[in-house]
Amino acid sequence: MTAIAPSTSCSRDDLVIGGRRFRSRLMTGTGKYPSLEAMRASLEASACEIVTVAVRRVQSGAPGHGGLMEAIDWSRLWMLPNTAGCATAEEAVRVARLGRELARLAGQEDNTFVKLEVIPDSRHLLPDPIGTLEAAERLVKEGFTVLPYINADPLLARRLEEAGCATVMPLGSPIGSGQGIRNAANISLIIENARIPVVVDAGIGVPSEAAQAMEMGADALLINSAIALAGDPPAMARAMALAAEAGRAALLAGRLPARAEASPSSPLEGRVTNH
Repeated sequence: MTAIAPSTSCSRDDLVIGGRRFRSRLMTGTGKYPSLEAMRASLEASACEIVTVAVRRVQSGAPGHGGLMEAIDWSRLWMLPNTAGCATAEEAVRVARLGRELARLAGQEDNTFVKLEVIPDSRHLLPDPIGTLEAAERLVKEGFTVLPYINADPLLARRLEEAGCATVMPLGSPIGSGQGIRNAANISLIIENARIPVVVDAGIGVPSEAAQAMEMGADALLINSAIALAGDPPAMARAMALAAEAGRAALLAGRLPARAEASPSSPLEGRVTNH
C-alpha cells in the first residue's frame, strides 16, 4: 500500500486537494465489503491514498464497521470522513466536526477534510442542493477542507466553488446503482468551468466507466460499491485503478479528432498497382 504523499512532494501530474498532493486519482470507500480482510486487500490492490469513512457508522458500530478504524494503517492512508446519513445541513455540520476528531484520533492532527453529504431522500439517495450549499458555507468558515457530493448541476458546482470548497463531487448516477455515467453532458460542463478538482462520485459500475470519466477530464474518482460488491473485490479494485490511470493517460495524450469519413492508416504512395 502506498504511503500518504507529503504536501511538499512534487510530481508532474499530482492530484492536489486543499494544498495536499496525492499520486493516486482513485479514492475508495470502506462500506459494503464482505469482511475487513476483503476491504484491506482491496485498499492495497487499488493503490488509493484517500479512503472515505462514514463517521456515524463507525461511531455506532454499524454492521461491517466494527474494528474498521483499527483495520486500516492511517499512517499510510489519508482519511476522508463523510457525513453519510445526514438529512439536514445542521446534522452534516455536527457530524463533520465529529469526523475531524475521528481523524485526529487516527493520528492525522492536521486533517480538515470532509466529504459533505446532505441526503434527505432515503429512496433515491439524491443530495439536497440547498442543504449542501448551506452546510458547505458554514464548514468552510470553520476551516474545513470541504468535498461536497452533489447532483451534476453546473450552477451549484460554481456556487460551491465560490463558497470555498476544495472540490466538487458530482454523481455519475445514483449511489450504488452501477448505472454508469448518466449525466455526462452536465459533468462535462462542470469540468469545463471548474477551477478546482472535479471528482466523479457514485454510479460507476465497471472499469470502462471509470476510464470514461477520466477521459472526460475528471480529476479523480470515488468508487466504493463497484469494488466492495464485486465477486472478487481486490481484483476489481486493481481493475479500477488501472482504468483510472488509463483514462488519465489518454486525456493527457489527446485523442485523435473524430472524423465524418474514414482515413487510411497506411500511406497511398508506393502502393502496388496493376500497371
